[in-house]
Amino acid sequence: MGTQNPSVLPHAQSRTADDKRPNRGHHTGGLVHDNIRHTSRFTVIGNHLAQHPELSLLAIGLAVHLQSLQQGARVDIKSLAARFPEGATRIAAALRELEAHGYLRRVRERVSGGRIVTRTISCNQPAAARRHHAAVPDAAPDRPVRPAHPAEAPPRHEKREQQATCETGRTGRAREKRASRKPLPAVPRPAYPAPALLQAATDLLAGLRRHDPRLLLSSCDTAHLAPGVAAWLEREVSPAAVRHALTADLPPEGLRRPAAFLAHRLTAQLPPLPPLRTPATPPPVRHPLQECPGCDRAFRAPEPGRCRDCRTELQEDVRQG
Repeated sequence: MGTQNPSVLPHAQSRTADDKRPNRGHHTGGLVHDNIRHTSRFTVIGNHLAQHPELSLLAIGLAVHLQSLQQGARVDIKSLAARFPEGATRIAAALRELEAHGYLRRVRERVSGGRIVTRTISCNQPAAARRHHAAVPDAAPDRPVRPAHPAEAPPRHEKREQQATCETGRTGRAREKRASRKPLPAVPRPAYPAPALLQAATDLLAGLRRHDPRLLLSSCDTAHLAPGVAAWLEREVSPAAVRHALTADLPPEGLRRPAAFLAHRLTAQLPPLPPLRTPATPPPVRHPLQECPGCDRAFRAPEPGRCRDCRTELQEDVRQG
């Protein structure tokens, strides 16, 4: 009974109930794991995220935090900046990284009351989600059923009538789509819309795309917004200040309608009228020096002639004579 068979392979040792650290072993160097199995309040994270070769450390940590949150938690930039010390700029950059690699999606939805909110969708397996959406399209077009026996081709005049009907239908749908588009918000108007002022406002709006490509405006949108910019310039606001007010702190998720966004800023941030300035008192007129021919005395007068005393004596002599 005490004899051992040396040719039998050793059996794996079973782990006892008290051994709760199965991954703990002896290593000569590098990382050593001291793991305890979770039984509550844990989140499963894939190595494709935890060891992503292109994401930054901040983006990976932010993705882990988002996947650990409950449904409906607030994950806008302002809320995340209040929760973590990194700041709004670094958090916005990390969100853009996650959105570029598919771990985050942001969609706009209209809720009750007409408001538009941004929904943030966290995806724990972007590759699997892409394969699923590719395999199951949202709406597959219905394939036409080929008839058993080909019908006779319609005459040419019927073909022309059908083509005209289709073109009329497409034109009508395009016109209805343009009519259903929500008009741009109203903008302030200048008190004196001088042509030079409106031209300066148009040039300023046309140059906004050089500061941000998202602010590329059409000619119709520029014509609608030009009076609002002219109202700012009329209130003694410099063109550089107007440009900074329109291009600073743009939303990181993008602009759906840049013209509507600029119209809102022109109206909401309109500066007050400048204070009235009282006209300055003109300086006193200083006449040049003149020489009196009667007494050779110098005096100030607009034109050459006699001084006041000589004029008085001359008038008395005329009365007495």
